[in-house]
Amino acid sequence: MYYPSKYRVGLDDMVGKTIKEVVGLVKYSDEVIITTTCGDIYKFFHMQDCCEQVNLEDFEGGVEDLVGGVILSALEVEGVCEEPDMTFEESHTWTFYKIETTKGGLWMRWLGESNGYYSEGVDFIKLTMEG
Repeated sequence: MYYPSKYRVGLDDMVGKTIKEVVGLVKYSDEVIITTTCGDIYKFFHMQDCCEQVNLEDFEGGVEDLVGGVILSALEVEGVCEEPDMTFEESHTWTFYKIETTKGGLWMRWLGESNGYYSEGVDFIKLTMEG
C-alpha cells in the first residue's frame, strides 16, 4: 500500500505517548504497528516497489515491555551487522530501531534485500483512528 508523504513523521513524534497495543512483533514480520492511547497509529513497514524484501529480522524486548508504558525515546540507530553465514541478494541494508518506555525497551533489527536497484529501507508513518 502506498501512503502520501503527509503520513511520514519522525520517530520522535511517538515520545510522550502511552502504548496501547503492539501488533506484528514477530520474527520475519513485514510490519510492526504501535497504537497509542490517544489514537495515533505508528507503522514500521516497507512500501513495496517490485522485487525487494524488507522484514523484521530480529528483536529484543516484547509486547509486555511496551504496552502501558510511556515512550521516553525512539530512534533509528546506525550500525553494521556482519553475519558471514547469511546469504544475501545482491544488496542488503540493516536498519535498527530502539524504543525506550517507562516499562522497558525494544530493539528491532530490520533487513532489506534487493538486486541493488530498489529501496531496502524501512518506512515509518503515522495514522490516526479517524483515518
